[in-house]
Amino acid sequence: MPAYAPLAGTSVGLIGLGLMGFPMARRLHACGASVAVWTRSGETLQAAANEGLIPMTSAAEVVRRSSITILMLVDTPAVASVLHEPERGILAGLRRATASPLIIDMGTTAVSATHQFAAAVNEAGGCWLDAPVSGGVVGATDGTLTIMAGGSDDSFARALPVLQSLGRHITHVGAVAAGQVAKAANQVIVGLTIGAVSEAMALARRAGVEPARLRHALMGGFAASRILDLHGQRMAEGNFAPGGRSVTQRKDLQQALDLAEQLDLTLPATTLCRDLYDQLIAQGDGGLDHSALVRVIDDWPEKS
Repeated sequence: MPAYAPLAGTSVGLIGLGLMGFPMARRLHACGASVAVWTRSGETLQAAANEGLIPMTSAAEVVRRSSITILMLVDTPAVASVLHEPERGILAGLRRATASPLIIDMGTTAVSATHQFAAAVNEAGGCWLDAPVSGGVVGATDGTLTIMAGGSDDSFARALPVLQSLGRHITHVGAVAAGQVAKAANQVIVGLTIGAVSEAMALARRAGVEPARLRHALMGGFAASRILDLHGQRMAEGNFAPGGRSVTQRKDLQQALDLAEQLDLTLPATTLCRDLYDQLIAQGDGGLDHSALVRVIDDWPEKS
């Protein structure tokens, strides 16, 4: 048993072992949980087994084994697929579960779809919490994610010990889908701030000022931010290994714009930022970190 084991005796499931999901599963295991996992890649499942995680043959099997199951999936269609897959999906697992499992969606999922998913889970005998995160791979690895939760008070209370093992700043924002609304707002701020840092870096570089020195100078004033600190350093170094992929940032911005349209609200700067990410993806850089947006603003060198 690990020396630090706040989740000892807890059976947790995690579906989706991608850029964020795998380090989150490792973190839960390190905190003493028995962690059942499933993803569509057999190779990734074997790697998970090698690290002490428990591979399952389907999402349904994960849900039947776990009191709490986390979804860390790439987008809304992926959540829908994993929920509704006949015999193998989450809803199938819930219908055969003996208790009332809690499903926590920690990815970034569309607000309107979240309401539908929560209703389907509740009808199948489970409980739902949307709890999307911010903090990237570093936060997932270190257990320092920011977590924005939407759901009932009871669901949040059940989830809290697990969330505290994964994150440092945890807020129960409101009812179902409130967490996804908060994440949409988060991604608007992240996307636009990356755009602002990109333009500032490009301006300075074109004027003959070293980006690294610019970042250092600005971190002492009102322009200082987490984005300037971390992503400004990525730009200065030309290191765009993905902590959060550009295609994912683009998807999140589009989801925010879709929500705004449903609310009869125009977000002009977000629209422009989405279009810039479209350009980045079109030039073949969609798999790079979202800080690579600077490559659309200027002919920015990438670290070889």
